[in-house]
Amino acid sequence: MYIHPFFNHEQGNIMFKAETYIQRRKVLMDRVGSGTILLLGNDEAPMNYKDNTFRYRQDSTFLYYFGLNYADLAAVLDCDTGTVTIIGDELSIDHIVWMGTQPTLKAKSEAVGVGRTAASASLHDTVRDVLKKNRVVHFLPPYRADNTLKLTALTGMPATYIESAASIDLVRAVVDQRNIKSAEEIQELDHAAAISTDMHLVAYQYVRPGMTEAQVAAEVHKIAHAAGGDISFPIIATINGQTLHNHYHGNTIKSGDLFLLDAGFETARGYAGDLSSTMPVDARFTDRQKEIYEISLRSHDAAVAMLGPGTTMRDVHLGACREIAQGMKELGLMKGDVDEAVSAGAHAMFFPCGTGHMMGLDVHDMENLGEVWVGYAGEPKSTQFGLKSLRLARTLEPGFVLTVEPGIYFIPELIDLWKSEKRFAEFLNYDKIESYRDFGGLRNEEDFVITEDGARMLGKKKPTTIEEVEAERETAFS
Repeated sequence: MYIHPFFNHEQGNIMFKAETYIQRRKVLMDRVGSGTILLLGNDEAPMNYKDNTFRYRQDSTFLYYFGLNYADLAAVLDCDTGTVTIIGDELSIDHIVWMGTQPTLKAKSEAVGVGRTAASASLHDTVRDVLKKNRVVHFLPPYRADNTLKLTALTGMPATYIESAASIDLVRAVVDQRNIKSAEEIQELDHAAAISTDMHLVAYQYVRPGMTEAQVAAEVHKIAHAAGGDISFPIIATINGQTLHNHYHGNTIKSGDLFLLDAGFETARGYAGDLSSTMPVDARFTDRQKEIYEISLRSHDAAVAMLGPGTTMRDVHLGACREIAQGMKELGLMKGDVDEAVSAGAHAMFFPCGTGHMMGLDVHDMENLGEVWVGYAGEPKSTQFGLKSLRLARTLEPGFVLTVEPGIYFIPELIDLWKSEKRFAEFLNYDKIESYRDFGGLRNEEDFVITEDGARMLGKKKPTTIEEVEAERETAFS
C-alpha cells in the first residue's frame, strides 16, 4: 500500500508518535470520568464557491488528541469502556484524481493509535443511541457555524442552545491538559518562535521609505512558507500601531514613521509563534520615539523579570502597567500617585490591553473554549477598561507557554473621548497628551515557557534595545 509522506516520520510528517496521542486521550477520558466525548474536526471552508477554499486548518483540540490534519473527521471517545472511534469516509476516485493518492481512513487512524473506524453516516445513530440510554454526550462549544448545525442534527437541540449545552467538564479537562505543554510541545514551540524571529529579522532589513506595508508583509510571509509552515495569524505590518489588530496593508511607508510588525510562524504540526517588533522607518529613532520606546521596553523587561511559577499573570500585568505609568509621569503625560493611577485604570489611556496570553496550538491558546477557563481558572474577569482585555491572569505554572507584550498606544478617538468626559483628570495631563496624538503605537513581544524555577524565552533573540534596533536598521541602509 502507498503511504502518504504525512505518516513517515523520517520525511518530516506533522504527527508526534502514536503513543503521544494514546496517552493524551487516556488522560482526557480519565479526567472527564464518564459519558461519551464527541470531538468534531473541521471541514473545508469555501472562500467564494465550494471548490475554492480557504487554507485548511484542523480544529486544534482534534489535532491535539488525534494529530490528523484532514477534513471531514470526527471522533467518539467512550469514557466508560475506553474505546475510541474515528468517524469519516474513504475518498472516492474523484477525490484522488484531484487530490492525489491519499491514505485510507484505517491507515490514518492506526497511525495515531486508533483501531476502530466508522462511516460518517453512523455518527447520528451513535449519538442518538447514547442519548437514549440517558448517558451524557460531552462536546465543546463550536466556533464554526457548520459544526453548530452538525451538533443540532446529532443531538436534536436547537442551534441557539448548542453553545450553552457544551460540556463544562470537557472544557475544563481539555484546558487543564492543553495548558501544560509537554517537552515535545515545547520543542515545537521553540521552533515556532525561532522561525518567527527570522520573519522579524527580514523586516528589520527590508523596511524602507516609499514602499508599502503590503510589500513588507509579503516578505515576512515568504519566510514562513519557505520554512515549511505558514503564518499563525494574519500579519500585522503597519505604520498605524495604535490600532491593536491592524491587518490593513495599504499605506505607503514614509520617513519619520514607526513601523510595527506583529507576526508569527505556525509549524507543520500547528504550533504557534507570536512576536512583535517596532522599528524606525529611517536608520534611527527620533528623540521622541526613543523616549516612548524606552518606557515600553522598561515595562516589557519588568514583566519578564516577574515571570515564574506561583506568580499571577495579573500581578505581572500590573507591574508592567506601573512601569508605563511611571514613564508617562516622567514625560509629563501623567501626574499624581502612580499606584493610585494604575489601580483606577488611568494608564489604560496608553495601554488599553493585556500584557500576554497563553500560546500553543492556537496563537491565543484555546480562546474558543473561553478565557475564563484558559486564562482565569474559572475566576471572573475584571470589567475595568484595559484590565478587562487581559487574556491571562491566573497563577503561572511550569509548562505554561505565554507571550509578554506590553505596549504604548496613542489612540486619537480614546484621547478625545476621555478628554471630553474629563476622565481621570487627576492623573492625565491632556494638554501634553494632545501633542502625541499623531505618535501611533509600539510594542515588543517575546514568547516564554514557565519553568520550575522561573521562565525561559523561546526561540532565539531578536533586536529589542534601542541600540540593537538601530544597529540592525543602520546595517539595512548601508
